Amino acid sequence: MRLVVSAITIFVLSLLSPTTHAHNITQILAKHPEFSTFNHYLTVTHLASEINRRRTITVCAVDNAAMNELLDKHFSTYTIKNVLSLHIFADYFGAKKLHQIPKSSTTTSSLFQATGEAAGTSGYVNITNSKGGKVYFSPVDSEDTPTSTFVKSIDEIPYVIAVIQISHVLLSPEAEAPAGGPKDLNVTSLMAKQGCKAFSDLLRSSGAADTFSQSLEGGLTVFCPTDETINNFMPKYKNLTSDGKISLLLYHGAPVYQSLGMLRSSNGLMNTLATEGANKYDFTVQNDGEDVKLKTKIVTATIKGTLIDEDPLAVFKIDKILLPRELFKAAPPAPAPKSPKSAKSKAKSDDGEDADAPAPDGDSVPADETADSNVAAGIHGGWFVKGIFSLFLGVIVCNI
Repeated sequence: MRLVVSAITIFVLSLLSPTTHAHNITQILAKHPEFSTFNHYLTVTHLASEINRRRTITVCAVDNAAMNELLDKHFSTYTIKNVLSLHIFADYFGAKKLHQIPKSSTTTSSLFQATGEAAGTSGYVNITNSKGGKVYFSPVDSEDTPTSTFVKSIDEIPYVIAVIQISHVLLSPEAEAPAGGPKDLNVTSLMAKQGCKAFSDLLRSSGAADTFSQSLEGGLTVFCPTDETINNFMPKYKNLTSDGKISLLLYHGAPVYQSLGMLRSSNGLMNTLATEGANKYDFTVQNDGEDVKLKTKIVTATIKGTLIDEDPLAVFKIDKILLPRELFKAAPPAPAPKSPKSAKSKAKSDDGEDADAPAPDGDSVPADETADSNVAAGIHGGWFVKGIFSLFLGVIVCNI
């Protein structure tokens, strides 16, 4: 009987225990003030979020003095991003592994290489373990004598992330080359060329394109319905007021850069360019197997492809128009079974409005009309956990 009690205990604990090692590079470096500048620029360049979503990774941090030497070159933020990308390896190199490199030398891919920003193999870094015990780092396209060496380990989660200090910034001709900023990108032109011409045309004609462009520098994610989807929706779109049309279009953009991987790892509510005051205009990002779905109170759309994923801009193709509850009515709840004598009233109800016809601007659907499914899920989940603990306590009582 003790085996049964032990088995139940292990099962319950498994439900409550985390299954993965999460890491946050910003929090790790925040414990060490000497890396505050490096930490700051990981955030500014959005590299921090990229590090946090990856596994089996190494971050080569440099102290504030080394970062000041880099900043004295007056590079643009986008060039600094490329340089710092060289300091993020797509492999795990803890202190022990660095001193046990086979044949004393190896080459590893950096994030600069993995993102496709580097030309050829210029995003690779040579790691050399010298006879004197020093470990040197040098970009493969650098012709200078290696000067950057391993200093110490800052933090390690074995085979997940290693954060180490190196003595100097890694520089290469390719990484230091001038990099174009987001203003060089034309969001609407890009979408038009990639199968979202109808949506980009609506952005231009409504004036919403300006808001998308202004949001680009701080990060922008766009969910672009296909041309066919837009064309089928046009009769309903024309019934909206001018403000309603703009709000609907802004609802398809988020004022933050989110790669597909980041969307997968950060399910939950997402604010949009239309979010303002009491008008929430948000939706839920939710994984469904290999798919990533966007759920409003009215419809659920699926991401069908990536048009561009280059920080600070991500554009995804979706299969449905995102309909906000602030503009459209939710489908009425399914009627309860009725007796035969109510057939006449049932026939009358069938003549009602289409479920997703536009509602007047600001005509929101009360939250309690759409919360039933969430409540039901909470009840079922609660009874499941209560049942497990009841069984656990019952077995213990029987053995007293």
